[in-house]
Amino acid sequence: MKVLLIFDSGLAGAGGKSNPNVELTAKKGIIGTGEMMEPYFKKIGAEVIATLYCGVGYFKDHQEEVVKKMTAMAKKLNPDYVVCGPGFNFEEYSLMCAMCSKSILENTAIKSCAMMSVENSTTVDQYASLIPIVKMPKKGGIGLKDSLENLCELIDAEVNHPENVEEIKTRNCY
Repeated sequence: MKVLLIFDSGLAGAGGKSNPNVELTAKKGIIGTGEMMEPYFKKIGAEVIATLYCGVGYFKDHQEEVVKKMTAMAKKLNPDYVVCGPGFNFEEYSLMCAMCSKSILENTAIKSCAMMSVENSTTVDQYASLIPIVKMPKKGGIGLKDSLENLCELIDAEVNHPENVEEIKTRNCY
């Protein structure tokens, strides 16, 4: 199973607050926080084929362009699943995750979800009925391991066991 990750520049390891204007970038394979996620993906036979990212400042100034290009790149790479996040409690990044996931779901045949904490209540409230948003803790909170396991349970269900998707979404998503 092929997975594509969408990160902000901080989670990609390209500088977060110190470099918020990183332009849209694509890297083959797994980078940054994705390396921490990799053991969970391996449990479901998933491999990260690429990581797309940009700085939150760049996203803020170019929202429509970023969403459109991320969607086009996802379509070109054609993964089985796109994970937008983990957004933790980072407001701008969580909004980027939700907007990209929604666009991918609406404009491609690719499955996608976002990940973020409940502290992003505005984004969660706006997007939870439109896309799967996997529940996760805020940065430094407890429960990250559980949320990554829940993410992989959702991915596996959406790709391999669609009969289980609704029950898993009810348990693991907002």
